[in-house]
Amino acid sequence: MRIGGNDYSLRELAGAFGDLGTLIPFLVGYITITGMDPVGVLVAFGLFKIVAGLYFKTPVPVQPMKAIGTAAISHPGVITPGAIWASGLFTGLLWLAMGLTGAVTWIARITSRPVVHGLVLGLGLGFILQGVKLMEGDLLLAAVAVALTFVLLSLERVPAMLLLLAFGVTVAVVREPVLLGELARLSFHLRLPAFGLTGIGWGDLATGVIVLGLPQAALTLGNAIVAFTEENNALFPNRPVTVRAIAVNHGIMNLVGTSMSGVPMCHGAGGMAGHVRFGARTGGALVILGSLILFIGLFLADSVETLFKLFPQALLGVILMFAGLELAAGVQGNHFDRRDRYVMLLAAGVAMWNMGAGYLAGIALWHAFHRGWLKA
Repeated sequence: MRIGGNDYSLRELAGAFGDLGTLIPFLVGYITITGMDPVGVLVAFGLFKIVAGLYFKTPVPVQPMKAIGTAAISHPGVITPGAIWASGLFTGLLWLAMGLTGAVTWIARITSRPVVHGLVLGLGLGFILQGVKLMEGDLLLAAVAVALTFVLLSLERVPAMLLLLAFGVTVAVVREPVLLGELARLSFHLRLPAFGLTGIGWGDLATGVIVLGLPQAALTLGNAIVAFTEENNALFPNRPVTVRAIAVNHGIMNLVGTSMSGVPMCHGAGGMAGHVRFGARTGGALVILGSLILFIGLFLADSVETLFKLFPQALLGVILMFAGLELAAGVQGNHFDRRDRYVMLLAAGVAMWNMGAGYLAGIALWHAFHRGWLKA
């Protein structure tokens, strides 16, 4: 079924779950470790996935900001919900200003293609490594899931992701039969998100801006704006986006999301690769996934930890690894000269450690080569 330029089909449904390998681990961390209220977190994600799908009409992912999420989850008790909301507020204002003034367009203009390709390659390889780490604790399940995924993806008409998820849920229930009882006792009632901005103190504001927001800025620029725009326009040239539109969208998304007690959100090249790898071709996938997350946030938020148990960690690792493979395999550097390949590989290598640092390192080396300061 096609409505408003989006498809709503079995393939789009399967592709909708293509970024779960990134999404669920951060959601689990935010809710169970930092103590964020699942209502605000899930409602914000659900709402903006729907908006992104309807507006862009491509599989535009809406994911947690990685640097902020990692820092918050790694320092429970030190990074408070108020600091997380403050980082979202800062991030929203920053990218709204960068987009409306056109500054982000100028930055994108001085970013060479070898740097962008390097960021995409580094992100893909990083996803593969993260996926393997998630698989380490359950190698048998991981090996079976990897083999099953390769087989399913070779069958074009088979919704690979749906069968893979069914396999994971079956394994989870077989291993923990009590899950069936927990699912039967799911708490179903309406809860609305609280207004998050009133929970921000002066200390939270300083931590949110300096400790969380500023380190995230370069990562967002490199991955969620420059690399994402490049990937979207390469995959869907008939539905192009601009870095300015994506920056403004980041601003609005985070200002509104923070106000409803959500967490900082971004678009990312890796998330789109995951959606596309498992079948998504339009924004319908995001509308489907967003509607499901929004429903869970409004009516099943108190039982969300039970639902998370249905997805074994090793299975999420497999999904993440295949998203990384899709992303890295799409990089074409054969037409670059020796200097540009140096730039691409340096940006990729450093980006596997830190996307923002990879971006800056690639830019610096490219300009050094092309201004004649260095020779390869």
